[in-house]
Amino acid sequence: MEIESVKLVYFSPTGTTKAVVQGIANGINPDITELIDITRPDARKQPLQISENELLVIGVPVYMGRVPALLNEWLNAIQAHNTPTVCVVVYGNRVYDNALLELKNTVTKCGCTPIACAAYIGEHSFSNSETPTAEGRPDKYDLNHAEAFGQKIHEKLQSVSSISRVSDVNVPGNYPYGGVTELWTVDFIAVSDECSQCGTCAEACPVGAVDAENSRMIDIEKCITCCACIKSCPQNARSMKPGLVKEASVRLHTLYSQRKEPEFFI
Repeated sequence: MEIESVKLVYFSPTGTTKAVVQGIANGINPDITELIDITRPDARKQPLQISENELLVIGVPVYMGRVPALLNEWLNAIQAHNTPTVCVVVYGNRVYDNALLELKNTVTKCGCTPIACAAYIGEHSFSNSETPTAEGRPDKYDLNHAEAFGQKIHEKLQSVSSISRVSDVNVPGNYPYGGVTELWTVDFIAVSDECSQCGTCAEACPVGAVDAENSRMIDIEKCITCCACIKSCPQNARSMKPGLVKEASVRLHTLYSQRKEPEFFI
């Protein structure tokens, strides 16, 4: 079947999911590619409309083994019509649990037809220089894997005459999904005197939790502990306070140091 264009959709506070999705697109090598970054709040106000002549590649990070709850409203509002879709989740070297199945089921209800799914590893949000977890990932090997996956997607599309001839893709996971989708409400970010109030952290925050006028002010009710503000700070003025998040970063570093590899289902 012929695809007119590819839409790359990603929620990627620290850039790892974006890198994976773009790696997959390199393998598909479409004539026309549209990037749709739904990381910022304003970008999630407009629902996605897509046809059966386009390919949707959608990538999200895994939060506590699930699709991030703040994306549910936007994902459920997708307007598709037998649209071939690639579902991708990116996790921090722990587990992706039911997130891939959840993403697949969600977009299917919106008119998408999943033709391939994958789980990749990205540096964990809580990873830092003291307690790194999946540091530097996706790395060169991961992105080569993503490109090879994209090539397989291209071959699959070329091998069928229409979307109706594509068989269902089985992915790991259990329904009901279980787990806890509520994130911690915790004051965990320390801001040092090196902060110049440049506003980079406020711009990086995917939920508008950092005050644009005073970046020391953080709305902990909005914060999703993605640590984008910490990782994006050009002065390295932001760090984790002692407490729940820092303790979790130590556990992740200790328990999940062994490298995990990407998986795809096609």
